[in-house]
Amino acid sequence: MQIAGEMLIGQAAVKGSAGQMKATDPARNIEIEPAFGMATPADLQRACDLAAQAFDSYRETTLEKRAQFLEQVAQNILDIGPQLIERAMQESGLPQARLEGERGRTVNQLRLFAKVVRDGLFLGATLDSALPERVPPRSDLRMRKIGVGPVAVFGASNFPLAFSVAGGDTASALAAGCPVVVKAHPAHLGTSELVGKAIQKAVADCCLHEGVFSLVIGDVQIGGDLVAHPAIKAVGFTGSRGGGLALVRIAQARKEPIPVYAEMASINPVFLLPGALKAGAARIAQGFADSLTMGSGQFCTNPGLLIALEGPELNEFAAAAAAAVQAKPSTTMLTPGIHKSYEAGVGKLSALDKVELLAQGGAGSTACAAQPHLYSTDVDTFLSTPALEDENFGPSSVLVRCRDAADMRRIAEHVEGQLTSTVHATADDREIAAGLLPTLERKAGRILFNGFPTGVEVAHAMVHGGPFPSTSDPRSTSVGATAIDRFLRPVCYQDAPEWALPSTLANDNPQNVPRVVDGKIQPGA
Repeated sequence: MQIAGEMLIGQAAVKGSAGQMKATDPARNIEIEPAFGMATPADLQRACDLAAQAFDSYRETTLEKRAQFLEQVAQNILDIGPQLIERAMQESGLPQARLEGERGRTVNQLRLFAKVVRDGLFLGATLDSALPERVPPRSDLRMRKIGVGPVAVFGASNFPLAFSVAGGDTASALAAGCPVVVKAHPAHLGTSELVGKAIQKAVADCCLHEGVFSLVIGDVQIGGDLVAHPAIKAVGFTGSRGGGLALVRIAQARKEPIPVYAEMASINPVFLLPGALKAGAARIAQGFADSLTMGSGQFCTNPGLLIALEGPELNEFAAAAAAAVQAKPSTTMLTPGIHKSYEAGVGKLSALDKVELLAQGGAGSTACAAQPHLYSTDVDTFLSTPALEDENFGPSSVLVRCRDAADMRRIAEHVEGQLTSTVHATADDREIAAGLLPTLERKAGRILFNGFPTGVEVAHAMVHGGPFPSTSDPRSTSVGATAIDRFLRPVCYQDAPEWALPSTLANDNPQNVPRVVDGKIQPGA
């Protein structure tokens, strides 16, 4: 498949004329051909108009047809073959095995949402029969959920596949019955075009309206204009706090405000309780170092904060963690901009009073190499130094030494909202853990025990979200089956004649969806 530097607007391939941009090879810090044309306002208008035109027909496709479409997207991505991995490697600096795994995750989450669609539970189909003899009488009431409308999705820098053009936001929006307009991330333009063509082909293969999917390329202004466009009814974003909040402001300033589901900043605190450290300090230290440096630390679930009680167990862990981090090599970061920000972050940490550098990894030889760093400080310094709570996107972490369990609870209460919180504990730590858990439930979307937060399973029960600033809306998740709920809204039909009802609410239930009828669950086929 040729990479032509084109946007995809409906079924058309369009060379934008509002300027050019190129992706960058971060290992060598050089630009990669070809140049990609950037969208004009007319290009963006066309993409949004097509999405609006597609919405009513797409949301009323049968569940089977929509599921088949998602599966076809997955198959088309696989059919691209090695070219997709090779281009993604060149644009991201990520290794082949990581990207092959990410491709598998991308395909699997599309297939998961195909299953979610077929199951029909997401519709929330509910029927309350008329009670004409009751005083006052009750009307016949029937409710289902429909898509909110066209969705804008922003590709993420750190996942060229799984959180980008065909990533979780796109998959869940399409599953909900919403057309999608994706803004490609400038870091992986060629990868985006390849995946975009796979979706575009699936739209044609499944005889859907061409406006179901478009891919635009542009700068920050085009991204803002996309969110401001009246055809767009929701936004999916993964990136920085500044970027996410900028989109929230645009969305809220519209004549019709819309939701922005932005995944932003998280330092993912890890609480190391004494019993766990006594049972395996060295093992936990190695697991921490592996998690910290995975993907050059460029995961939103990177363990950027460790909290533990002073004592011999902590001393053993700190020595083992320092040795493990020191043994880690530097690895290439995703973009020169991310590398520059990371270097500034570790420089800021190194300059802070009462913050000790415990270890740093090997120096790198590539243009954007990230050297792992582990710092240590005391609880009072942490609580009085806001800079220690800033997310430093990359392989750096801070260990906070606490005097007692009360200090641990103070930190848990003090930190901002998080995607994850982790507790390493044994049965001997039950009392301390029980004191932490109520706070962690208020502070995080996912609570882990005796593991590390990197690695987010695509499953029905997964929650990848959390209180602000980890996300802009703590009531949702961007990973897992319930991610579809972000792009749905309920509609009630009162005393509707049979001919006017959608098939999922009709008396004979031709699509065999599970329903709640007069308060009783009726399973589907």
